Amino acid sequence: MGSFGNFGNGGRKRWRDGEMRGESMGGEERRKTNIKAKQRARELKEKVKMILMAPVKKPSQKLDLIQDIQRLGVSHHFENEIEELLQQIHNSSHDSTEPGDQETDNELYTAALRFRLLRQQDIFNNFKDSDGKFKESLVNDVALTFTTTHLESATHRLSPILSKQVTHAMYQPFWKGFPRLETRHYLSLYQERDSQKETLLNFAKLDFNLLQQVHQRELSEISRWWKDLDFVNTLPFARDIVVVVESYFWASGVHS
Repeated sequence: MGSFGNFGNGGRKRWRDGEMRGESMGGEERRKTNIKAKQRARELKEKVKMILMAPVKKPSQKLDLIQDIQRLGVSHHFENEIEELLQQIHNSSHDSTEPGDQETDNELYTAALRFRLLRQQDIFNNFKDSDGKFKESLVNDVALTFTTTHLESATHRLSPILSKQVTHAMYQPFWKGFPRLETRHYLSLYQERDSQKETLLNFAKLDFNLLQQVHQRELSEISRWWKDLDFVNTLPFARDIVVVVESYFWASGVHS
C-alpha cells in the first residue's frame, strides 16, 4: 500500500487561488481509479471483519484490536460487530466465577482499556477498598503530576514507537484531539509497529484517502460557490475564503 494523504501546512495559500479545484475534480482517469479504490476498500473491509470476529485466547487481544480499529478511524465500518464483541466481553467478565478468568482485570492497562471501551464503572472494582474508594496507592499512581513525571522519565527506556506514542499523548491527549488528525498520527505510528496487521493498515490508509477525497470535492464546491458569489467585492466586511475553509475543517472534526 502506498502513502496516504496529509493535511499539509501549505493549505491556506493553495485555497486562496482555488488550486485544489483541479486536484479534487479530476477527469475520467481519476474516476476509474476512484472506482477501483472503492472496490479494493470493500474487499479489505471484509477481510478486516474476519480478523475482528476471529476467536482469540484472551479478551485483551480483542480489546487491543478494537482500540487499533478505533484509533485508525475505521470503527464506523464495524459498529455492530464491535458492539457485539464488547457486550460479549462485558458479559463474560461478570459471568466468570474462577479467579483465573479475571486475571486480566487486575492488570491496570487492560482494566483501563476495558473501562474506556466498555464505559462500565465496575471494571475498576478490583482497585477499590472496602469503602468503595480507590486504594490510596492507586490514587497516588494516577495523579497527573506522578503520571507525567514517570512517563517522561520512562520515554528513554521505551521502544521508539511507544516513546513517540507516549510523548504525543502527554502533549495531545486522544480525547482532546481533532479526530482526523489523530487518525493521521496513529496511522504513521501503527505502520511502524512489528505487531501491525497489514490488512487493517492497508484498509485504514485507503479509507483515509477516500474520505480525504470527499473533503477535497466538498471544499472545491465551497470554493467555487464563494468565488461565484463574489462576497469579497460585494460585501467588504466578508471574511476571506480561508476562514470559510477553516470553518469547514473544524465542522468536519466535530462530526467525525
